[in-house]
Amino acid sequence: MPRRRPGALRAARLPRAARWDLPPARIQGLSARTSLAIARVEGLPDDYHVYLGATDRALRRYRQFLQPEGRRPRYPQDAECACRGCSFDDVRHARDVLDETLARLPPRPRAELARLVADLDATYLRRTLPDPFAAEGQWQSDLWWRRRLAGGREEPLPDPREPLSRRRRR
Repeated sequence: MPRRRPGALRAARLPRAARWDLPPARIQGLSARTSLAIARVEGLPDDYHVYLGATDRALRRYRQFLQPEGRRPRYPQDAECACRGCSFDDVRHARDVLDETLARLPPRPRAELARLVADLDATYLRRTLPDPFAAEGQWQSDLWWRRRLAGGREEPLPDPREPLSRRRRR
């Protein structure tokens, strides 16, 4: 009876997400080689916010925020929840994840991802406004994408049919 090799036994014990021999899902706009390098970085258990699929999700969120073409400025919104999934509601967090991934990648995949992110950064700079008070209110004010003017949560307009006595005072 043939015996299984020790490497095959160890690979079978690893969770499916930690196996590097499986081809990862390809990230739109990147080569398969870079996608594999990103999957390897994401598979390392170093950071809470960089997990398998986080870079792809961050790129999609960054593109989605910049998607409506036009000249009107865009205002990043704060996330309502700080958990791993909801934190991507804030586009600045998505850019933080991309920056963390770029710092961990080997040189060639880093260069390819950096070219893609640089194009999105140029659009982000063009579509957002600088915040003159960012150094006072932000906890990461040294990052340039955190020094852009953010919008507050929009409150619904009051119903004009509602009596003035019942409307909330402003």
